Amino acid sequence: MAHSDSMVDVLKRELKARGVTYAQVARKLSLSEASVKRMFSRRSFTLKRLDQVCELANTEFSDLARALQQEEKLISQLTHEQEKEIVSNRKLFLVAVCVLNHVSLEQILATYELTKAECIQLLARLDRLGFIQLQPNNRIRLLVSRNFAWLADGPIQRFFKQQAHNEYFRSRFDRPDEYMIVVNSMLSKASSAAIVAKLKRLARECSELHGEDARLPLGERSAMSLLLAVRHWELQAFAELRRRKLNTTRS
Repeated sequence: MAHSDSMVDVLKRELKARGVTYAQVARKLSLSEASVKRMFSRRSFTLKRLDQVCELANTEFSDLARALQQEEKLISQLTHEQEKEIVSNRKLFLVAVCVLNHVSLEQILATYELTKAECIQLLARLDRLGFIQLQPNNRIRLLVSRNFAWLADGPIQRFFKQQAHNEYFRSRFDRPDEYMIVVNSMLSKASSAAIVAKLKRLARECSELHGEDARLPLGERSAMSLLLAVRHWELQAFAELRRRKLNTTRS
């Protein structure tokens, strides 16, 4: 993502944090709300409009730049060895997921059967891995970015495929806050690329909401897992029925 695009994302989060709506931005800029949404979606701002929106958010361009600089120092992925160490210890993995979900030390101890000393030791290991910074009074500062993701086909994803996959799909997905659908289609390369881009955008939106809801009490949040996937694939039972291509090469 370009530097200017990231700056707009920071501005968007600042507006949300202050409860500023697209409608309010539209009135400030004398535009329609649809135009403002399109402007944010395309990340297309003139400097004048950027200044106007910053004023509405009660922030300055320099503040956005500093916030962006801090975010760029955060990591978006761990190494293979770091993931391997985390997933090899069930309790370490648990604490890692907890801190990703902005759960404090006190909340971890109240929820899981871990002693305080044990939990602090696990947090210290995550600190050494560069995953968190364990601060005075055992406060936890997460060192991963909003777009953090486990490695593709890395130790964490392999763990999910081998052990958690069946647990995840052991559901009817019929609750109001659950959804699953299988869509079969035949798409061009351009359409396939468009679908992938939309899935990536949905993942970013999920991460943004995750960050915003971190301010809520733990009792008002619950663990949710979003699984996004798209690939070229045909059911093996269908593939076995395909006609074999004739070898037309002459000797």
